[in-house]
Amino acid sequence: MHGRRPREERSRISAATLALHVALTWLAVCRLGLGLLGASLVHSLSWWVLVAAQFAYIVTSPTCRGTWTGFTARAFTGLGGFFKLSAASAVMLCLEIWYVQMLVLITGLLQNPEISLDSLSVCMTVNGWVFMISVGFNAAASWEPRTQYPRAGAFSVVAVTSLSLAVAVVSAGVVLRLSYFFTGGEAVARAVSDLCPLLAVTIVLNGVQPVLSGVAVGCGWQAFVAYVNVGCYYIAGVPLGVFLGFGAKTLILLWFTFRTDWNKEVKKAKARLAKWEDKKQPLLQE
Repeated sequence: MHGRRPREERSRISAATLALHVALTWLAVCRLGLGLLGASLVHSLSWWVLVAAQFAYIVTSPTCRGTWTGFTARAFTGLGGFFKLSAASAVMLCLEIWYVQMLVLITGLLQNPEISLDSLSVCMTVNGWVFMISVGFNAAASWEPRTQYPRAGAFSVVAVTSLSLAVAVVSAGVVLRLSYFFTGGEAVARAVSDLCPLLAVTIVLNGVQPVLSGVAVGCGWQAFVAYVNVGCYYIAGVPLGVFLGFGAKTLILLWFTFRTDWNKEVKKAKARLAKWEDKKQPLLQE
């Protein structure tokens, strides 16, 4: 479904599924009071509706009818190569998704975990919205390397990457003022405001990374990208994040404690006590 007409139909199917998802979520959460359980059930149902609608389009549409005439033994030819490519794609995506979930688990170990998780959820939601725009460019970029016109494909990749980067830069500028968008709580809003500069940088980088991943998928580099994800996320990202979140503060405090001139600190304490003694008044006047 990578032709122009199928893409348009996929857009209509996605829009209809989104409308259904919003309506069912409102019904399950607000009217039936199912809370998080209802939202999860509706989320799963929406994915199944999307898959079923696309399958029905493939089977019934005149555009796709000639590409699939039913199950035959020929469907199993080349299954080994397809499995290797699919396995590499699955590993590539799982490593990226598991990394995000790992961040959520690690955040729960910080001080004030409720505020940390609330602020992280706001940032992840905003980043996810902008990321969806880049995923659309990802689909376009993954198709360009398969065309029969190398120069046109290279130009298209540059154009798509530039456009996605421009959208990400604009979104990053807007994000810097979104600390109160999802919450009225002062503590959470302040935490989100502190994270907004880092979130803006993340959005800009994520404006390019999905498009380049799409190019890699189009060129069949899934296994290479999986190795890149392991190195960037799990060898560099997670250990560095754990160090900055838990170890950096301890090391900084140890360094300042080691470098402290305790004789000077005692003199400062005596000076403060002497100043307080001069101002202290008796409770009972004679």
